[in-house]
Amino acid sequence: MRYELYYWPGIQGRGEFVRLALEEAGADYVDVARGSGKLGGMAAMTRLLDSAAEERPPFAPPFLRAGRLLIAQTANILLFLGARHGLAPSDEAGRLWTHQLQLTIADMVVEAHDTHHPIASGLYYEDQKREALRRAEDFRQTRLPKFLGYFEAVLERNPRGPGHLVGARLSYADLSLFQLVDGLGYAFPKAMKRRARRYPEVMALHARVAKRKRIAQYLASPRRIPFNEDGIFRQYRELDA
Repeated sequence: MRYELYYWPGIQGRGEFVRLALEEAGADYVDVARGSGKLGGMAAMTRLLDSAAEERPPFAPPFLRAGRLLIAQTANILLFLGARHGLAPSDEAGRLWTHQLQLTIADMVVEAHDTHHPIASGLYYEDQKREALRRAEDFRQTRLPKFLGYFEAVLERNPRGPGHLVGARLSYADLSLFQLVDGLGYAFPKAMKRRARRYPEVMALHARVAKRKRIAQYLASPRRIPFNEDGIFRQYRELDA
């Protein structure tokens, strides 16, 4: 099966968590909005979003076309891919635990985004800069250590580890934690450098995932969109005091 991934073409965003899973699985997929022609580009994604023919339309990207299925929401897509490609345990408890971790990662992604857009996504950063400074300070001092401390504890307590969030094998939650740490390292390089020693298991997982054959090839390829100031993780020096 060839998957069709629909996401904004110029940013990593939430679509990157799906891309990493597809790349690690060696899945055949096309990043539709980054393509060209009648079947590609932004127009293809917009047509599907606006299509009245879809019985179960997605609210927003990312969404994945898998045969007759159209699956939206990052965690939901990964729940599907994890079962199909061995990126989650086969037992129900394991699948739910992996999904739970992914939802927690999603919570932190929202909070990271809100450091530069604390008032409204429709406003420019410059229109809410004062509020962003306050939000980013709380994120650095309170929220960042709370979340990373939680994932550190999960890694330490995994009875079938070491080195994975779930069981004895790589899961999509590991891939997503890699992306989260990568994004935080871009957006808050000073804060992450100061705190890295507190979370040795998290940082070790990040390093291991980056060295996996398929992931390393992907990261070095043009398929990996660079971090930029249009995405979720943005580097504003004043927010990383």
